[in-house]
Amino acid sequence: MTTAYVGRRRRGELVVTRRPEGTELTPDRSLDLVNHSPSGFEVGYRGSGPAQLACALLLDYYDDEQFAREHYIAFRNQVVSQLECDGAAACWHLPGEEIDAAMATLTDDVVALADGGRPSPTLPENWRTVSRPDRRVFQRADRDHYIVLGDGTDEWLVVLCSQGDRAYPAPLAHRTVVEEADVERVIQELAEESNDLIEPPEGEH
Repeated sequence: MTTAYVGRRRRGELVVTRRPEGTELTPDRSLDLVNHSPSGFEVGYRGSGPAQLACALLLDYYDDEQFAREHYIAFRNQVVSQLECDGAAACWHLPGEEIDAAMATLTDDVVALADGGRPSPTLPENWRTVSRPDRRVFQRADRDHYIVLGDGTDEWLVVLCSQGDRAYPAPLAHRTVVEEADVERVIQELAEESNDLIEPPEGEH
């Protein structure tokens, strides 16, 4: 029997159950990744409650933290914002096949830039390279900041963006760099710009 998620109201609060196991999905695990709505889930609009549910669903279904972090905003916007507790049963039903189908159309929403396969710069300690099949992404470990490298016809587009509780991505800065320029240096500059923009709290690593 394939996995599916069912949502219904219980004393006004949205309760989400995974079938066929019958286990109740809670925000706890997803809160370790993104903290939008500790109080619970919601559906039907593009807000904090739906964002938390989107992350929790992807994390539970795919069991991949990186994948959930990268795609939950787009998944919220296309899928969770459309769910409603209506009809005769006053609930919504989301089969795993529909999640797979949605994600197949959402891969370009993260940042639709081609993966040029280079460069490999030396980044600050709180940054790491994330290899994706269709793009090159550098991720800040302590904040929702990403640097995305796009390979154009005769130039690179380097974008520093933040996920946040809004449509992804939210550009913070970008550079357009000709092919023969020092792309590694530009990526390093954007990483430093991110570090200067939002420093981690004291004691946080």
